[in-house]
Parts: sequence; C-alpha cells; structure tokens
Amino acid sequence: MKKQNNKEAKVKIIPLGGLEQIGMNITAFEYEDSIIVVDCGLAFPTDDMLGIDLVIPDVTYLKQNIHKVKGFVITHGHEDHIGALPYILQEINAPVYGTKLTIGLINNKLKEHNLLRNTKRKVVKHGQSINLGCFRIEFIKTNHSIADASALAIFTPAGIILHTGDFKIDYTPVFGEAADLQRFAELGKKGVLALMCDSTNAIRPGFTMSERTVGRTFDTIFNDHRNSRIIVATFASNVDRVQQIINSAYKYGRKVVVEGRSMVNVIGTASELGYINIPDGTLIEIEQLKNYKDEQTVLITTGSQGESMAALSRMAASLHKKVSIKPGDVVILSSTPIPGNEKAVSKVINELSMKGAEVIFQDTHVSGHACQEEIKLIYSLVHPKYALPVHGEYRHLMAQKGLAESMGIPKENIVIMSSGDVVEIGQDSCSVVGHVPAGGILVDGLGVGDVGNIVLRDRQNLAQNGIIIIVLTLEKYSGQLLAGPDIVSRGFVYVRESEDLMDEARHVVVSAVEDCLYHHVNDWGKIKNIIRDSLSDYLWKKMKRNPMILPIIMEV
Repeated sequence: MKKQNNKEAKVKIIPLGGLEQIGMNITAFEYEDSIIVVDCGLAFPTDDMLGIDLVIPDVTYLKQNIHKVKGFVITHGHEDHIGALPYILQEINAPVYGTKLTIGLINNKLKEHNLLRNTKRKVVKHGQSINLGCFRIEFIKTNHSIADASALAIFTPAGIILHTGDFKIDYTPVFGEAADLQRFAELGKKGVLALMCDSTNAIRPGFTMSERTVGRTFDTIFNDHRNSRIIVATFASNVDRVQQIINSAYKYGRKVVVEGRSMVNVIGTASELGYINIPDGTLIEIEQLKNYKDEQTVLITTGSQGESMAALSRMAASLHKKVSIKPGDVVILSSTPIPGNEKAVSKVINELSMKGAEVIFQDTHVSGHACQEEIKLIYSLVHPKYALPVHGEYRHLMAQKGLAESMGIPKENIVIMSSGDVVEIGQDSCSVVGHVPAGGILVDGLGVGDVGNIVLRDRQNLAQNGIIIIVLTLEKYSGQLLAGPDIVSRGFVYVRESEDLMDEARHVVVSAVEDCLYHHVNDWGKIKNIIRDSLSDYLWKKMKRNPMILPIIMEV
C-alpha cells in the first residue's frame, strides 16, 4: 500500500459517460498500474435513435488497459449505474463490488445473460473498505430513491477523493438509517482532495422532501377513494415507494397486485433480501383480481414515464391482456417525467382520462436527488480542495459550479468535465490533460455496436423520405436495356394513385441509361450514380422530396 497524500502523486479521473446527460454513469480512476471503475450504467435512446433499445458506454480505454482494471465498484442499483454491466463484463471480466441490494439486482441481470458463473461478485457493508490495487475504497451510507445507496471515499496516493453517488439527505427514510453525515464530516476534517457530487437537482433551490411525505399523500388518496380501484404507476426500482403503497393498501384493507416485468423482478429481489416488508396475504397474483371487488384492490405497475411497452401504457391503450381501465378507476402517477418524456406521459394521461379514469399526479412523488441546500451541506461538511461536479447535463454541472463557488471554493479549483476527459489531480493541481474515446455504443436487439452513425443516418433518412428501388436488366456485352426499369417504392408515394409520376420516373431512368450507352459508359457504379442523380433531380423539382434511391442492375 503506497503512502497516502504523497506530494508528487497524481491520480487520473476519467469519466467515460454520465456527463452532458442523465444516464450511462461510468468513471475510471487510475494510478500507475491500477484502475478502478465506479458504476457501469446504460442510457435510454433519444427520439432520433430509431429502433435502438439502449445505449451503453464505449470502454475502448478500459479494453486497452485491461491488465490494470482491478474491479467495478457500484454505488447503487439503478439502471443508469448497473445496466451496462452484462455487456461490459463480457469484454472486461473484473470483480464487482456493491452493497447487498445492489449486488442482488446485478445478479438478476447477470442471470439473464448467463454470466453468473464467471463473474466474481462481493457484497460490501456500509462502513467497510475494500483494497483494489493502490486504492482503498470505503462505502458510506447515503439515501436515494433506492435502498442501500452508497457514497465512496476513494483513498488514493494523492489524497482522498469523495464520490457522493446519487444521493439526497433524508432524515426520516422509509427503510434503514439516515445518511452517515458524521463520516462525511470526519473525512472533511482529515482533508478531502476532491469532491465529485451529484448535480441532478443542482438547479432546484431548497431541500428535497423526505420520501415519507409521499406515504402521507397516499394515505389521503386511499382514504378519499374508498370505492374505487386504485392503480399506481412508479419506477420499479423505487422500493421505498412500493413499500409505502403497500402500507396504505394494508391499512385500508386492500389486496396488492404487482404488474410489469421489471417491477416483479425488483420487488422479488428486495423482499428476498429483506428490504421490503409485505404483510402476509397482501400480495395476490394478477389472475386472482377477478375474485375481489374493485375497491378491495391496488395495482402497482411500471410505465410512469409513458413508455409504450410498459404495463400502464398497455392498459391505457387497451392492449393489456389482464387489466382494462374502466370509469371510476383512480390512477396515480408517482413520478416526475424525465426530461424528454413529457409528451409520452401526457399521451397516457389523456388516454386514461378518455376511459373515464381519474388521474392524480400532484404531490405523489419526491425526487431521489439533493437540491441546492443539501449540496451545500455536503460541501460544508467536506470542504474539499477541488470540486468536480458529476451526474447531470451541462446546465446542472454549471449550477453546481455556482454552488461550490458560493461555498468558498476558488473558481480555478472547480473543473467541469466532459465524457472522455482525462483529469489529472494531485495536491497542487487539477486539470484536463488529455482525452480518450467515449460515447455511446448502440444496442439493437442482440446486436451490440453494429448499428453506428451511418446506419442511424440511413434509418432517419428512410423514416423521413422513404425509398425507391429501380431494377433493370442489361445485356452482357452490348449493354442494351433488356428489361425494366421496374420501380418499387415504399414510404414515398402511394404507387396506385401516382401512376403518372411513376411513368415519368421510368422515362427519366430510361433516358439516363440510354445516355450512358451513347457515351459508352459501361462501369456499373457510374451508371448507378447517373440513374440516381437524374431521378433525384427530377423528383426534387417535381415534388420537393428526397427519397433514398437504390438502383439494382442485373446482367444476362
């Protein structure tokens, strides 16, 4: 073990994802021949990523330095922190460390991908430390919208780097104790070189409300709607929220059905490991719903973000096999739309309202992330030398920069990082010294990374403009046009109603081919280009449209 706080030592911090966006969190810490990786999350595709299922980080840098990678240290069990593990572990097989619930959720994922046998996993308790290469990592208890969340104190040869993970400060959490603020203060007294703090809510003033306040809202709603069936949509991973819904249901004598694959998975794991307390006889299977009156039941389901395949959206669109929404139902959306999902959420709310359901979304959610006053509290306990805001879009990172300055951290000691930056930090300096490959690898079905920018561009082009395929047959030696051109179009115009247009298009192609013959052009690539250009010009002049044009030439 190298001596801590070596004056000359410099440690590299390399965020490979999780900046300029919410999601895909992964950061490497490197010193000489040791690399540890904190978190390994995925991001969900944006609207322009047609057909993409999820996005995982580019770990080229870790693959190039695979002999240095000592392990993955995970702060908590949300998808944007563990979702990419099954993909990345296939390329970089290193041990995974996390708290009990976090490892439980990771095990579910590894089981699906048949990776349990060859991945080493270790459960770490809060307050415990692990040694990986020349790093010692201590897990510190924090609160978040999933139990067992941790901050990490990383003891490096250059000093202590404190990574908060995703956190809020909840003095009255639903499960377990409050965050270990005392430990933050003790580390602050020792001297913290750098603080990497969650910026998700750095724009919001004040404090984040305690998770318990939502429980009180549920009680009120359950009391006011004693004669209706209640359906609650929330994030599968928010175990404490589910606990409170179950508490209210039990209090008002209702049976509970858990619906949606991810919800069933998480709640199963949480109850096996003792993170959720479900009174006997409260949970029933969805098939048993018909044995109870509506006012005796509660459904807890996924789909609070309006995702088209999730249970709530299927119910709203009458596509759900076992549950149909009927007038008088009360639907509670227990979450805030993630930026970008607002349209999808309002669509689901409209569909539910049209079916006669009452939709409630006021005061039924609190955030899992710290607002400004809590971020300031962490800064005042830790008073780090350097501040490196993490976890957020650029505007969130900048908002935290402002907070750090207001807490007395000099402007030049606050570094706003981008994904792929190599930040070198020591006792007397902290700056970006280089850049490594970083970005998203797209996962489509079982293909990882086989859909790149060019394929996406084609998909966008096809989606916006449609396609025209031209098939013609040329004679082998003379190059005479023997058959065709036949024109097939998809997503461009409805052919049966545009016969004139298609005839003219055929003439344009014929004259382009004859032109080639006349000028003795017999290179097929050239012929195809000439056909493409002339047809493209014609269609643009005629219709102001730009379909993708694919000429196919056969030879006899």
